[in-house]
Amino acid sequence: MQLEAGLYIVATPIGNLDDITLRALKILKAVDFIAAEDTRHTARLLSHHRIEGARLISYHDHNEISRTPELIDRIKRGSSVAVVSKAGTPLVSDPGYRLIKMAVANRTRIIPVPGASAAIAALSVSGLPTDSFVFEGFLPRTKGNRIKRLKELAVEKRTLIFYESPRRVLTLLKDIQTIMGDRPGVLSREMTKIYEEFIRGRLSAIISTLADRSVIRGECTLVVMGGEIKDDVSETTLRAEIEMGLKNRDETPSAIAKAVAKKYGLPKSRVYEEVLKIKDEQ
Repeated sequence: MQLEAGLYIVATPIGNLDDITLRALKILKAVDFIAAEDTRHTARLLSHHRIEGARLISYHDHNEISRTPELIDRIKRGSSVAVVSKAGTPLVSDPGYRLIKMAVANRTRIIPVPGASAAIAALSVSGLPTDSFVFEGFLPRTKGNRIKRLKELAVEKRTLIFYESPRRVLTLLKDIQTIMGDRPGVLSREMTKIYEEFIRGRLSAIISTLADRSVIRGECTLVVMGGEIKDDVSETTLRAEIEMGLKNRDETPSAIAKAVAKKYGLPKSRVYEEVLKIKDEQ
């Protein structure tokens, strides 16, 4: 199979090595070079499918700036180059943006070879609304920036999708619950692998399940219900609940916000701001 010069964006499995399209295998077998985020992982995938003689080039976050012009130059000279990430669809929370941007600027032929995506796989089995969603990927590691972004997302009505490492997923869940309320969600772990697991329920239930474990393993995809103000929660009702809470001098604004938010399924941050506003008026 002879391929035209160009940049082939090839999706690979997110776990089970057999989750790859026939077209992707043909492309990987025929391209001149494969730019891989993890060359050892890609080598195992190629070996599993008996693809020999592939010329692998490392392409990851740490060498993306220097490697990008090199790959574009190879294509200009007539080579076909495939880009693969460690798992799933390249550029989705993976390196490659600079490469595509430069390819577009140079009018390089870009060919998508679609396939697996952890975000879409998790969404498809979540049981949450799938007609409209927001993919956030990995949130900032620093607490301040992460909290800021979650507050911005608290009013988002579409289903939310996050990626997180097993070491930080419990922290992420707690932050989301604090800011957005105890929403329904699904944590997908080790998808398509032997120990595949889906933990469903309110965020508090998912947190409780994980908190009992000494170790959490496997990359995690978290799907969370978008914000939804219940029809029966009018501004008048919300104000009355808050004013009732403020009459109790022993209750702090934070405690009032937490109780009201839990009762009506509202983001605590939104209710807290309303509590402070009403308190200042009194």
